[in-house]
Amino acid sequence: MPSYRFVILNAKDNVATALDDIPAGSVVSITRHGREYEITINQKIEFGHKFAIAPIKQGEDVIKYGEVIGVASSDIVEGEHVHIHNVEGKRGRGDKKNGNRSILGV
Repeated sequence: MPSYRFVILNAKDNVATALDDIPAGSVVSITRHGREYEITINQKIEFGHKFAIAPIKQGEDVIKYGEVIGVASSDIVEGEHVHIHNVEGKRGRGDKKNGNRSILGV
């Protein structure tokens, strides 16, 4: 079974960052909170992209480096690609309207 590299930098993280391209269907071994388990990767994860290492419910924080990097815009299952299609930033993006004004006030 091939081994793929990824990084989890903080025990609070619920995502890992791929250091290799990881093909869909691959199985990776995760050690988190003192337990080791396997996750099947659901979609191809490209180098530098994130995948869920725990289920993340819609509205829950996405945590990387021990810090909140966004909120799940839909339920995310273990092994799923975590990116702009299922994560919304908590800070203003500048392209969304807030009433009649954008977040940037323009």
